[in-house]
Amino acid sequence: MPGLRLALSTTARAVRRPSGLSKLSVVTGLSTTRHYASQPPNLAPASPIKPIIDIRAIRASPSDYSTNCILRNYPRLSSNPSRIITLHQERNSLSSRITHLRNKTKTIQAELMRACDFAPLPKGGDAAVAESPVVAQVKSRAQEVKAQLGELLRRDKAMADEIDALATAMPNMTSDLTPRGSDPQLLSYINEATAAPAHGLSHVEIGQALGILDFAGAANTSGWGFYTLHGAGAQLEQALVQYALAACAQHGWAQTAPPSMVYAYIGAACGFQPRDAAGEQQVYAVEQHEPGRPQMVLAGTAEIPLAGMMANKTLARAQLPMRKAAVSRCYRAEAGARGADTKGLYRVHEFTKVEMFAWTAADMDATTEAFDEIVDIQTEILGALGLRCRVLEMPAADLGASAFRKIDIEAFFPSRVPLAKTDGGWGEVSSASICTDYQARRLRTRCDAEDGKAGFAWTVNGTGLAVPRVLAAVLEMGWDGEGVVIPEVLRPWMGGMERIVKSQG
Repeated sequence: MPGLRLALSTTARAVRRPSGLSKLSVVTGLSTTRHYASQPPNLAPASPIKPIIDIRAIRASPSDYSTNCILRNYPRLSSNPSRIITLHQERNSLSSRITHLRNKTKTIQAELMRACDFAPLPKGGDAAVAESPVVAQVKSRAQEVKAQLGELLRRDKAMADEIDALATAMPNMTSDLTPRGSDPQLLSYINEATAAPAHGLSHVEIGQALGILDFAGAANTSGWGFYTLHGAGAQLEQALVQYALAACAQHGWAQTAPPSMVYAYIGAACGFQPRDAAGEQQVYAVEQHEPGRPQMVLAGTAEIPLAGMMANKTLARAQLPMRKAAVSRCYRAEAGARGADTKGLYRVHEFTKVEMFAWTAADMDATTEAFDEIVDIQTEILGALGLRCRVLEMPAADLGASAFRKIDIEAFFPSRVPLAKTDGGWGEVSSASICTDYQARRLRTRCDAEDGKAGFAWTVNGTGLAVPRVLAAVLEMGWDGEGVVIPEVLRPWMGGMERIVKSQG
């Protein structure tokens, strides 16, 4: 690997030699010397990826796209299709003028060459300064046409950029299976016969009584929206993670460990914007001072770095579906989200989550198969934990920008029953989405098609297990008055522990 040897050698010369070592040696095999490279080769693109949106489809059915924006609760974007058509028409008109000026430029260039050929040399014979009145006149016309052409090209680029921005901002289209309006459709229950506990205690009260959950200590270091788990609580988190990963692996989802810090443009390409429609902060930006480096943010889900892994790549059809399961720390600003229904672990700024993500061929049957598998795994995980849940087909107004279709699973929380916003104590613990080619077009992730041409891959994603909410549900559903009964499937990862009691906190 010549490139690697060069990088190491360059770094080695820059590192000060520690005392006790006679020299710094660089070898192609093993070495006792540490080398620090600030800029490894073959880095990801250092500038935003230009999306490839199907603008022709928008122009062909502008009313469908406009209606979809309203349906998806993006009314401010509903005028984008008509604006795109207007700009397209203006560009077409401008194109003929640009072509005319380019042809005129060629004519003037030919005229200038002829004029220079016949221009008399000035006294002294210096051809470098030869310029007859005819040549000067032709040059003047050339400069005038060049300026006109430059202005038209600038206008054309500005309109093209605006079209791209308008198209990129629009949400994905919506599945026919997605309920219209704002009410979800109930699909099924998980552990429907499980009796609801009568205690009504919240996971906050239970966790603090057992000494395993600490909000005050976390607030001292980080403020509102953070928590600390102690003892058996910390063990329970790790058990949930390991159980979810094992369940995913059993179904063939390959484990991946992605970074939690990503370029902001990767997050945007996945449908995660820095601020929501109300201007509220949604992601944490990372302060940096390195010149020319793109803005970086903390990922709110492993979906983002997983999707970004295949940016600017073409996947072989034989590789699909490509299924990944990842555990990561997730970071969400969610400013202004405080309320009784978000108390405790239900809405926090930093948490651990197992995520499933897959690339599929651009085929609805193949994609739906991967999507259904995600929901089946979610059902299996939550069902084995003994949680009482309901499965919902989410309405159009509840879909994020990237989702074509979305299914949520809500768990029952006894403490949430009195809260008006929770619809009888239910709270979301997982979701699954089909994103069709929304993310792939914005990340330029292609796949080989049957006809030999490269099209765009489709993506699907779903929660493997979101630790805080599931942990909260386990505490509330497992409380027996003196401790929490640990679900049997978690006990192998907790040293055989069957109950969490005060002494184990």
